Amino acid sequence: MTLFCRNGRVDSLTLEGRVVAPVQGMDECLRISIAEGVITALEPSSSSRSVIAPAFVDPHVHLRTPGREDEETIRSGTEAAAAGGYCAILAMPNTEPVVDSAAVLGSLVALARAEAVVPTGFMAAISKGLHGGELTEMAELAASGAAAFTDDGLPVVSARLLRRALQYSELTGLRLALHCEDPDLSRGGQAHEAAVAAELGLGGYPSVAESVMVERDLALAEFEGRPLHVMHMSARESVQALRAAQAAGVAATGEVTPHHLCLTDEAVRSLDPNVKMNPPLRSEDDRHALVEALRDGTIAVVATDHAPHAQHEKDVPFEEAPFGVTGLETAFSALYTHLVGPGVLSLESLLERMSAGPARALGLAEPRIEIGARANLVQLDLEDEWRVDPDGFRSRSQNSWLLGQTLRGRVLRTVADGRLVHHNQDVGE
Repeated sequence: MTLFCRNGRVDSLTLEGRVVAPVQGMDECLRISIAEGVITALEPSSSSRSVIAPAFVDPHVHLRTPGREDEETIRSGTEAAAAGGYCAILAMPNTEPVVDSAAVLGSLVALARAEAVVPTGFMAAISKGLHGGELTEMAELAASGAAAFTDDGLPVVSARLLRRALQYSELTGLRLALHCEDPDLSRGGQAHEAAVAAELGLGGYPSVAESVMVERDLALAEFEGRPLHVMHMSARESVQALRAAQAAGVAATGEVTPHHLCLTDEAVRSLDPNVKMNPPLRSEDDRHALVEALRDGTIAVVATDHAPHAQHEKDVPFEEAPFGVTGLETAFSALYTHLVGPGVLSLESLLERMSAGPARALGLAEPRIEIGARANLVQLDLEDEWRVDPDGFRSRSQNSWLLGQTLRGRVLRTVADGRLVHHNQDVGE
């Protein structure tokens, strides 16, 4: 799989700190020497103020290009990724026009080579126009550099079409990543179907609208003997279905977002459009199931589903606002604050689920800390506390569910593909 970013010189620098690399079993204070973008030495160090880990990978990002560059561009989105500690991201195809042809994909590859700050891959659509009626030219898109296939934002409603896509995925060697939703069950839904939505008079979006499609899609993947990635899981029943499929030998992976791990539908009582997303925030029971699945590895991927929206689009009544929130710049800090700090999840597990886990699930190279490896590193200050201020975002959009909150843990530096792409000089080291 090919990722694309702008050409530029690689860097030579030294990082010192407590190195935590869960996959490699490292947890020691080291001085890491990088020469011309490659790790050349790992030496003992007395420094322990900061933590250094393999940089993060996000397989679910909306860059809004082409078509909505007012909300995000490849440049601004990848700058946000760099600030969040990411060394690689995958962008969704639900743009204007949709990434359903080699021509559109080729234009994005060219833009990424000119503008992308971190290596960026582009998923192509499963169906033409995301209409769910006809498969895209998957082989041609794969040959043009597609990273995977998805109709994210919309489910593949036709079981016949999805089965054919799974069959074609064997020819392309690329994975399918699926947004699982039964639109007949979710139609008109604005929030999780439960007491909060009923009390506020909001249309209900039941968890079964997700889980029945997760079950169907996993059954098709099992029948065809093909891998499948389930995007932004939100429901306990979906977790149960994924766990059962994995136990049966299905090569299935799943992802969960920071907002579904940290919040429940109780947050919707604020009627803040920045807590409106698809799938919606669900119950505490659902959230607990997601955290447990992340902890035991059933869900091996944290993905942000970074979905920028213009301020005027979100500055409307809850029912009229679009679904989606940003997440690239806050993911680590939010999860460190809400899960690691209280002892719910270990730091090692969080780092693995944000780096090696996503890379493995989507067939990307895993960031590694070893001599001879291309440098893909994140340096973190776990003690720093900072307030989420919209003026501080690199993203062009500020629709974050964390606005005004104080978080603990911050990215100091990000090295992606051998380049220092982010250095937070405002934080002491």
